[in-house]
Amino acid sequence: MGDPELSVSGGAGGLSAHYDDLELLAKYSDADGAVFAGLSARGHAILADPDVVASAVLDPPGMVAFAEALLGALEGLSGLSAQLLARGGALRTVSLSYQAADEAERGLLDGARFLVGYELGHHPGLLAVLAANGYLVYRMASAVGVRIDWQRLLTEHPGLVDDAVGAAPGLLDGLPGPDPVSGVASAARLIARLYPDGQPVVTDLGVDTGDPSMTRPPAGYADLVAGLSYRDNQSNGAHQGEIDVRVVTRPDGSRAYIVDLPGTKDRHLEPGPHPGPLNDMGTNFHAIAGEPTSYEAGVAEALRRAGAGATDPVMLVGHSQGGIVAADAAHDFVVSGQFNVTHVVTLGAPVGRIEVPATVAMLSVENRDDIVPHLDAAANPDTANRTTVSFTRDTGNVGLNHDLATSYLPAARTLDGSTAASVTQFRTSAAAFFDAADGTALTTHAYQVTRS
Repeated sequence: MGDPELSVSGGAGGLSAHYDDLELLAKYSDADGAVFAGLSARGHAILADPDVVASAVLDPPGMVAFAEALLGALEGLSGLSAQLLARGGALRTVSLSYQAADEAERGLLDGARFLVGYELGHHPGLLAVLAANGYLVYRMASAVGVRIDWQRLLTEHPGLVDDAVGAAPGLLDGLPGPDPVSGVASAARLIARLYPDGQPVVTDLGVDTGDPSMTRPPAGYADLVAGLSYRDNQSNGAHQGEIDVRVVTRPDGSRAYIVDLPGTKDRHLEPGPHPGPLNDMGTNFHAIAGEPTSYEAGVAEALRRAGAGATDPVMLVGHSQGGIVAADAAHDFVVSGQFNVTHVVTLGAPVGRIEVPATVAMLSVENRDDIVPHLDAAANPDTANRTTVSFTRDTGNVGLNHDLATSYLPAARTLDGSTAASVTQFRTSAAAFFDAADGTALTTHAYQVTRS
């Protein structure tokens, strides 16, 4: 299985960027129209000038000829001004109409899924009938020797996950209970109450030199993902919760910080507090709800210990749960002024509903056959600061389709050769984090983040 083909949306070459272009063109049209209108007004004022009026007594025919010539020129100037102002208004209307249509389409899909879930929750009998029918079909298929490959079904039809997740808030809202549920975030917030998040505990593991990605500045996307993949492999068993801060130091002493955030390791499905490892479902629910987590607080503490200041550029790189936390942290760190997060890279993460500040450039890489990016039932926004790179790599296995080394590292290698405008613009804007071949050095500080 070779490196996959990529498709790119959002960013510098995305729809929102084109909307921005329309808005900019409308602005210039308005400005030019106003300039020509002002010139026309000043031209008309010339006819009322006392010296011009006085000259009419001395040379009436000359004054008439002058007035006719001036009015003819001003008529064209006024017409051009009106055309420019009208074009500016039309361009602005078109841009707003397209954006409103996009928003309406997303809202309609969310509403339809919510309604289906609500009806099922409000009519438990219907839910029971559907479950019984599904079980009957399964038994009949088994009786005739038909084996249903559930993993293959999900990897080939990940939209089923979108539909199920999108219907879940309506289902919860339709069930008896005091708390209304309006969407995916509020549903996650309701479930998150079952999993108290606790307080972060950050343990310094020292400088890591165990892999080339920890000692050499990344030359491109593949090196960036290789570092995250290495940390993800380290973050298992007793080492669960490991993250790292890669410090890129230029010859002039300036520094940039790359934080690697692995994903879910231990689900901890049973409700209640779970002290210790925190890469679990409780963190997932709190993060999707947009709530601060112990994982995010641990990232902040790790950055402080690694020497990051409020103005140093920071890039957050996360896989799966780590991507959700990266997007949430980018918002919280920038809004609070804690850290200067300029870039975020997520891989296989459901981040479509997370608000990211316009000052943060975000690149999301998603395998179309990976069900995890579908767990928020939302496509990523197509905005000037958010680029989504999609590819297809179906192994028939849910875990392998989501795996960093199997699916996302090959995509990162392809990404290094991409000439898509959004991809190259992101890479250019993130130059502070990459090897500049000028004596740039890298030191990696490893930490373990758990909860008390």
